[in-house]
Amino acid sequence: MMRGAFDDVPLTELFPLLTPADVDSLHQAAGTVDTARAGRATADWEWAPEHAAFPGARLGAPTVLGLDVIEHAEGGDQLEFLLRVVWTAPGRLAVDAVVNVACWCETDHATHDVDALRLVVGEETSLPEAFRAGAELLTGWLADPHDADHWRAKAGLPSRRTG
Repeated sequence: MMRGAFDDVPLTELFPLLTPADVDSLHQAAGTVDTARAGRATADWEWAPEHAAFPGARLGAPTVLGLDVIEHAEGGDQLEFLLRVVWTAPGRLAVDAVVNVACWCETDHATHDVDALRLVVGEETSLPEAFRAGAELLTGWLADPHDADHWRAKAGLPSRRTG
């Protein structure tokens, strides 16, 4: 994985079929996310040129491009906001937007996705449209409370104070 600012992402190398308008659309959507996370000590955008072509079936969805905004709290608590472009099958990309929290269940599940959206890119949804929708959702989440217990309560999961 390579890391850096969105301006450093080689979009046409990762997604060779993008038009100049598509590239502009991805930059605009990423710009809204970068503005929403301004002032935070967060990770850079990450991309994997080796995943520009479907890398074959394996455990998990191979990420082509993504951002993981992590909020750490005392006591090992963690809240993550993710936006990723992933392969789901040969020739099939999807955009995932996810809120993820550390697990405080009796059985340790490690983490839980407490809100998620997956938009499969295809005939009805273009990559720029899916990415924009994911970016808008992520931007909204970044404006919401940055307390993992808030998100756990929304999902009906135990909080670290009671779990």
